[in-house]
Amino acid sequence: MKLVIMTKSTFFVEEDKILSMLFEEGLDSLHISKADMSPLYLERLLSLLPSEYHRKITVHQHFYTKEEFSLGGIHLDGSNVAAPHGYRGVLSRTCDDVMQLKAMKKQSDYVFLKNIHQPRETSAEEERVLSDLELEEACRQGLLGRYVYAMGGVTLDDIPILRELDFGGVVVRNDLWDKFCIHSEQNFAPIIDHFRKLRALC
Repeated sequence: MKLVIMTKSTFFVEEDKILSMLFEEGLDSLHISKADMSPLYLERLLSLLPSEYHRKITVHQHFYTKEEFSLGGIHLDGSNVAAPHGYRGVLSRTCDDVMQLKAMKKQSDYVFLKNIHQPRETSAEEERVLSDLELEEACRQGLLGRYVYAMGGVTLDDIPILRELDFGGVVVRNDLWDKFCIHSEQNFAPIIDHFRKLRALC
């Protein structure tokens, strides 16, 4: 299975150091998705990361950085978001409805199926979580597979179950970043250790 790590939704001081260590540990797909829409912070983070890892990075905002930093690709956070005009390169999308999967797979190199669980970082209006029955039916119909990755509150314990359902990968965010307090800690060992466990299971 493919392991995708998604950044925290906020930028923080030690972020480039931790991400560099994760790349050194074998991370080969990082998605940078931030609530802060200022391009300056993204540019700064990218400039602090060794250029040898840039091709393993996908951005969810400020798509011009894909060319400027020779990144791996861009990600569209919904079916109603359009790729930049004339874009040529790796393109991934987020899908929140099993019924959209077939069409979205044709338009993308890979797809995130969200709402596997209720993510903690969400809007005031909670999103509907996909039921086990819906996921089993999607698997039975062959809608999942190699290019569909499970997203939304995915933890270490979920990975064997998601593999059984024929997901091609998992997107992990909180399960990893919860191992590090950005306000008080400088010990990166717990987050690196947890990444190793995730990688071993994938």
